[in-house]
Amino acid sequence: MMMMTSLDDQILQFDAYQPQRIEPKWQAKWAEEGLYETDTADTSKPKFYALSMFPYPSGRLHMGHVRNYTITDVIARVKRMQGYNVLHPMGWDSFGLPAENAAIQRGIAPKGWTFDNIDHMRKELKQLGLGYDWRREVFTCREDYYKWTQWLFLFLFKQGLAYKKDAAVNWDPIDQTVLANEQVIDGKSWRSGATVERRYMSQWFFKITHYADKLLDNMHKLGDWPDRVKTMQTNWIDRSVGAEITFAVDGHADKHITVFTTRPDTIYGATFVTLAPEHPLVASLCTPEKQAEIVAYQQAAKTKTEIERSSLSKEKTGVFTGAYAVNPYTKGLVPIWISDYVLLEYGTGAVMAVPAHDERDFAFAKTFDLPIIEVIRPKSKTDNAPLTEAFTGAGLLIESAEFTGQANTEAKEGIVKLGETGGFAKGKTQYRLRDWLVSRQRYWGSPIPIIYCDTCGVVPVPEDQLPIKLPEDVEFSGAGGSPLASHPDFLKTTCPKCGNEHARRETDTMDTFVCSSWYYLRFIDPHNENAVFDPELVNRWMPVDQYVGGIEHAILHLMYSRFFTFALADGGYLTSTDEPFGRLLTQGMVLKDGSKMSKSKGNIVSPEAIIADLGADSARFFILSDSPPAADFDWKDSAIEGCYKFLHRLWTAIVGHEKAVKLGMPLPAYAELAGEARALYQKTNKTIVGITTDLENDYQFNTYMSKIRELAAVVGKYPAQSQPCPVVSHAVQSLVTLIAPVVPHLAEELWERIGGEGSVHLQPWCTVDEQALVADAVTVVFQVNGKVRDKADVAVDTPQAELEALAMASEKVQQFLAGQTIVKTIVVPNKLVSIVAKPAG
Repeated sequence: MMMMTSLDDQILQFDAYQPQRIEPKWQAKWAEEGLYETDTADTSKPKFYALSMFPYPSGRLHMGHVRNYTITDVIARVKRMQGYNVLHPMGWDSFGLPAENAAIQRGIAPKGWTFDNIDHMRKELKQLGLGYDWRREVFTCREDYYKWTQWLFLFLFKQGLAYKKDAAVNWDPIDQTVLANEQVIDGKSWRSGATVERRYMSQWFFKITHYADKLLDNMHKLGDWPDRVKTMQTNWIDRSVGAEITFAVDGHADKHITVFTTRPDTIYGATFVTLAPEHPLVASLCTPEKQAEIVAYQQAAKTKTEIERSSLSKEKTGVFTGAYAVNPYTKGLVPIWISDYVLLEYGTGAVMAVPAHDERDFAFAKTFDLPIIEVIRPKSKTDNAPLTEAFTGAGLLIESAEFTGQANTEAKEGIVKLGETGGFAKGKTQYRLRDWLVSRQRYWGSPIPIIYCDTCGVVPVPEDQLPIKLPEDVEFSGAGGSPLASHPDFLKTTCPKCGNEHARRETDTMDTFVCSSWYYLRFIDPHNENAVFDPELVNRWMPVDQYVGGIEHAILHLMYSRFFTFALADGGYLTSTDEPFGRLLTQGMVLKDGSKMSKSKGNIVSPEAIIADLGADSARFFILSDSPPAADFDWKDSAIEGCYKFLHRLWTAIVGHEKAVKLGMPLPAYAELAGEARALYQKTNKTIVGITTDLENDYQFNTYMSKIRELAAVVGKYPAQSQPCPVVSHAVQSLVTLIAPVVPHLAEELWERIGGEGSVHLQPWCTVDEQALVADAVTVVFQVNGKVRDKADVAVDTPQAELEALAMASEKVQQFLAGQTIVKTIVVPNKLVSIVAKPAG
């Protein structure tokens, strides 16, 4: 075999890596050949459904998008090479408030603004080389999608899971619309600047609380979800076991106040009751001299958001109503207050206050000089000194009638039973989770398929009349409210039940989270005109095998999606699973200079600019190199330039071996390999095993990239050959295969250069020669009295006698044996020789 000079000395002899030339070439070829199109009816291979959370079409991709979509793309490509039938689609979460604001501010129709943005972002996604089946592209704002969003609303309505009721909302009186909590800043609207009001309006809800227990009890099925996400959902649902206790109102025989508490053991220390300012009893309980003060307080509470009102750090405020309730256990009178930290939507809108054993109640009592009665005392406390802070731990009950002396945790059951016997208490489980408010007083969303008739009441739109289309001839004056409410052709309709020609359509549209809570189902069967999806297909492909997205969606989107699949499973549409996502990866943020990228900080990095300058493959390689996917990632300009230079070296290394590569060459027997050839073959096989393990171990892409660099360095330094060489052919073919999921354009071009047939992305994943994983030599250490004194490289499985002889022949070992008597020698094959010695004589 003729040897030549090292490839490092020949870098300039070969044509250079040119991403700007090869990337458009392969993107066009993949599209022409439909390389990533999936036959969902094919059952000859196991299925793998890979999905990224689809984007809102804001107009431009950011580096967070690039990271998310690259991660999923690599997973999809690997699985395809491992023999799976892979479904990897993309679409657009394209309803939403920004499009409507653009219409108001720029005079652009929301539909036109949205689809212009989609066209631009689709181009960017294709430039990244993402392997999507674009035939399955869905648009939540298009009629062929929102027809089925409306169908799902009707399905939930028929199941009793969609209903309308009055609810408190953040109301912008200028824009005349509901605001999310996040859109209220210091009590004012983020857009109009108006002081936000707390208003009660008739709104549509989905009854997610119907599945509160299942959302928690099904957590065992989410074994491949991050613990952090499961904890966030668990805390959001917040199942609390306690009791409802009813207080009579003194002097009002027909009025009662019911509270829920998880601490019935503290009932003997309840010294006041607090109502939400909006509680319906407030008006009838307040005494005349308190009325003006209470009305003023109620008005002030309306200007605060739920977040502001429930903050533990806020100053405690409240007003005494002048009325008293009767503690049903002590029969004593307790004053009734109102305070904005009590929310009508939580529990019963009333709380019993036990300041001695609740931090917020303690602060409130101190502010208003209310009684603090200690009823639980830790065993360590032996005096009656006043409390300086609330005691919230376990202890023995005091001042608690027949329960005095019992451990408070053990007394709960008996206290509740006493109340049940007396008819003023009962055990109850309560949840923090509230039903999902889906009404929006906006235009750019899916119309709610409901009609109001003076004769028939609330009438669902018949399914054969779907979709209820958004009219396009609307005017956006900026004066507030939805244009649908003043659009006569939309608003006026005929009742499908009785024929009344003066019926009215619902003018609220649906929360955009409704659209994104089921899109993963539509991807499987996106062109079905007759049904929301084909159950046979969907049950073959569900659940999504790998879902990738940001941790910010841990509660809303992920929990809403679970609600939808629970309901569809109960309705008989889903039989393969009741959970939407099998494995979940929440990728970390992309930072710059340690901060989240933002326009205000001036640290935005444009994916388009990076692709134009360095190529998509450089961006893909870099975005995976620095950190594990779940960790935050700090963007460094110098580092991506280093990745670009590495891809140049990789190109040069492989092109430089073109003469040595002949695919399909039989390999010689492993025992016949020696020297550099044996070392290269071993390195190649160890890299294959290492990368495969990295992928199986929570997708450790950063170590995957490190192993690619190591193998590329070994291949690059291997002596060039003038004729085909089986070991070099194997190493180069393996390296090109291993890089293909990460740098798909470069890999495809190199595959073509070395004579590969078809696409590299349709080649099987690399296999391993187990023999090559066994080391030829190992390092054995020599110890004297437990301390390492020398070491030697020896052949694997060197006999114990030879190892002992090598240790005894070591000059360093002999230095420490001088004047010593050997007591014993311990030999651990392939690891160590340990000599135990003591002073002679």
